[in-house]
Amino acid sequence: MENGELQKLVEEISAVSFGKQFRHKAFFNKRLRTTGGRYMLRSHNIEINRKYLEEHGVQELIGIIKHELCHYHLHIEGKGYKHRDKDFRDLMKKVDAPRHCSPLQSQPRKHQRSLLYICTGCSLAYKRRRRINTERYVCGKCKGRLTLEKVSSE
Repeated sequence: MENGELQKLVEEISAVSFGKQFRHKAFFNKRLRTTGGRYMLRSHNIEINRKYLEEHGVQELIGIIKHELCHYHLHIEGKGYKHRDKDFRDLMKKVDAPRHCSPLQSQPRKHQRSLLYICTGCSLAYKRRRRINTERYVCGKCKGRLTLEKVSSE
């Protein structure tokens, strides 16, 4: 599928599912990695990740297009277009658009690391994801020194 075919598909989905015309551009963006697509607020264009079409097929692509068209039409109308807005959630239910797209198999998720700091004074444990400067920060309970005990990947 090329950009011209994608443009026609987006215009068709907009007319059938939303009953409104899509007047801007839709195209594939190869730089998108972790998202299926995005709606650009300033230009009103829609960018789609081609890898979702290749790995999951046309049905997944249609779901992503519907999701982005929800952002598009609500933003054009001046209504709540963000994920947390009621207008957005209601329109998503109405057109049967997915909230999230399926994960890509070619992009494995990174594991979050877990750091465990122990207070030398009261033995209170602090579980963190980011490192802290133990010279600068102390225990919030007894002001004792913190030592890094364990680093693990979850």
